[in-house]
Amino acid sequence: MALAHWDPFRELEDMSERLNRVFGRSLARRGEGRDPIAAFDWAPTVDIAETAGEFQIKAELPEVKKEDVKVSVDAGVLRISGERKQEKEEKDKRWHRVERSYGSFLRSFALPDGVDEARVAAEFKDGILLVRLPKAENPKPKSVDIKIG
Repeated sequence: MALAHWDPFRELEDMSERLNRVFGRSLARRGEGRDPIAAFDWAPTVDIAETAGEFQIKAELPEVKKEDVKVSVDAGVLRISGERKQEKEEKDKRWHRVERSYGSFLRSFALPDGVDEARVAAEFKDGILLVRLPKAENPKPKSVDIKIG
């Protein structure tokens, strides 16, 4: 009787693939799902914070070039989109595992009330996109005397 080599990690991969099939993730990754967001290959992780003067969104975009990222604000929705390109195949390189996602991405966020859309700014450094969403200045109430006629 021959001994079989047991690989516990292979069993975990098999289970993960089965779960993805059950929940439809494998279809979504290929863009065949019904959800419009599912047409994108991956989504960068973000942190959202608030200070007294602004909201801040930090998105992790490792190995994404600045020119491959687009940030836009339209009708109260902030959109961060772009693409992370996969390395070109090299004949002398044999891949054993590829876990990182590549391709197009899109993240959309509904802006809270009070954001000054005209002053939204973004900066990109070391694979981190920082979007600053300044709060609109509330006009100070002024006193108006009304003549009674």
